[in-house]
Amino acid sequence: MSRLDPARYPHLFAPLAVGAHTLRNRIAHASMTTRMSVNRRVTDALVDYYANRARGGAALIVSEPVSAARFQMAPHKVRVWDPESEAGLARWADAVEREDCRLLAQIQDPGRGRHERGRNPDAVGASALPDDLSWTVPHVLSIGDIERMVADFAASSRRLQRCGFSGVELSAAHGHLFHQFLSPWMNVREDRYGGDLSGRCRLLEELVAAIRSACGSDFIVGIKLPGDDGLEGSIGPEQAADIASLLTATGRIDYLCFAQGSHAASLDRHLPDLHGARAPYVALTQTLKGVLPGMPLMALGLITDPAEANGILARGAADLIGLGRPLVTDPAWGLKASRGREADIRYCVSCNSCWAAITEHRVLACDNNPRVGFADEVDWRPAPAARRKRIVVIGTGIAGLEAAWIAAARGHEVIAFGAGGELGGKTRLLTRLPGGEGLSSIYDYQALAGRKAGLRVELGVRAAAQDVRSFEPDAVIVACGATMAWPREFPPAWREDGVVPDLRACVAELLGFTQRQTGTAVLFDMDATEGTYASAELLRRLFDRVVIVTPRDRIAEDVPLVNRLGIVRRCAELGIEVMTLARIDACSCLEDGVLRAADVYTGAIREIPEVVLLTFATPRAPDPGVIGTFASIAPEFHVIGDAYAPGSTMAATAQGHRLGNLI
Repeated sequence: MSRLDPARYPHLFAPLAVGAHTLRNRIAHASMTTRMSVNRRVTDALVDYYANRARGGAALIVSEPVSAARFQMAPHKVRVWDPESEAGLARWADAVEREDCRLLAQIQDPGRGRHERGRNPDAVGASALPDDLSWTVPHVLSIGDIERMVADFAASSRRLQRCGFSGVELSAAHGHLFHQFLSPWMNVREDRYGGDLSGRCRLLEELVAAIRSACGSDFIVGIKLPGDDGLEGSIGPEQAADIASLLTATGRIDYLCFAQGSHAASLDRHLPDLHGARAPYVALTQTLKGVLPGMPLMALGLITDPAEANGILARGAADLIGLGRPLVTDPAWGLKASRGREADIRYCVSCNSCWAAITEHRVLACDNNPRVGFADEVDWRPAPAARRKRIVVIGTGIAGLEAAWIAAARGHEVIAFGAGGELGGKTRLLTRLPGGEGLSSIYDYQALAGRKAGLRVELGVRAAAQDVRSFEPDAVIVACGATMAWPREFPPAWREDGVVPDLRACVAELLGFTQRQTGTAVLFDMDATEGTYASAELLRRLFDRVVIVTPRDRIAEDVPLVNRLGIVRRCAELGIEVMTLARIDACSCLEDGVLRAADVYTGAIREIPEVVLLTFATPRAPDPGVIGTFASIAPEFHVIGDAYAPGSTMAATAQGHRLGNLI
């Protein structure tokens, strides 16, 4: 293994004083919910997750939110206020701190904020105002409620300190409870916790003072604040600077970080994807740093590359680099960067599937890291196989490649056939669409790992049964994907004439176009996933008008909420029209350029004139003929990815990973 070389990124691997502690480098794990706690208790999986990030190079870790006040009863959060949790908390802290990494617990409450459908009858808040997304109206905390909450948070902080934690982070951003007190849009109280800036900051000031009184000056206290929550009349950069200046004036706070967005239409700013610039909030952080001299600041938001992180620090834009999603994807991000192994990093693709998992009440998971939470996750290597086999993989998309490289790394002789001229399958097409660039990290990593393991790849070959038999395989893996099904509403003649292509074929052809096309492009959407709307953006760059027609009552139904809001935003900004609860009428006359859309309930017709392109995105279907061709060639036969059942990117890599380790 290559030797540690911190000088490779001198700013990233320089020490930093935070309060009474000195961090060994500038890599911080930003808070990410794992849902690995069971029955509100610390589990082995939760300890392993955090210990692996410490072992992999992080110098500071902010935990997922914990329950630190007695009214907090969420089943997936560790109950810090309960004395019975102490043994688990001590085990958690020891596993991280022994790696020379400071562990901080995040203290927050969502308040009225809610990502899920429905309203939360147990919500508490600053004022009887509805959440901007769920319209939940909270119970208004009385002065007595606030005093008891502050006392609980301080007592829990002291318990964390006794159990070995180095500090706490107070999350006052993202539309959480503390943010709700800070914002004039969310706080219309007339008592001492409302009114002017001083009143709105009083809760946080009193909480910090109570924690300092309970824990002393050696205990790290950091705060995450809103930098720009994207709500009119709420908190923008100017207000953020005023809040930060007021809160830091006492000298009781050890670091700050600024997050964007809120529980509102601006939620997509919370976890930016690749539809915008990389590291989009660094400039704002640097501006705020200018009004907070001497205060360590953590940069957050779509920072994925070590060189990028080092550059942010080098130009003085921040003092710490907060990595949430990138350290979910690769806990050894820092370790690999320090050893010159950047190519070995499994990079975050910024797809927010991790966020979708936890908001859908599933354990934290990742598209590009099928081993999240495994005890051996850091810099993992496949275990050698007990017996060497000859294995043929049909398909070089991300499911097939994941199985192929792992099988090869375990010592098997593996050959993978790809019908296309490049690796990545259908995922490669997505990388050429708006916002899809990061997906290339998946197959780039797989390709490199495969080359190191001796994987043999034959591209541009649509493998026949005789090709596979000539290899005399012990096992055959079919991972050749699936195709979009022909819409049952469309006349067969449209298919026979070839005048209506599926969206994949349409996009593959249009990617070469640069000249704008006159007329209207219509996209019939029965897919509701990211690729469909990225394709709609491509169409809008080329056509005068784009109309999405869907039989559902809204678009992007199958996309994580944090991404769906971004899709809706871009459709509005780009002028992409959306026609919901509609189907394409088979009596439409494409020759005349008139498309008829019928209401799914009433049958009422709406005409779309000047249509020059009709395409469709539908549920995919595997080709049973292809599967049957290879089913009886070898003693072992496996089908994975979309060839087994059309699914997500996460499902594809997970299935390939599992099979590669089992075969």
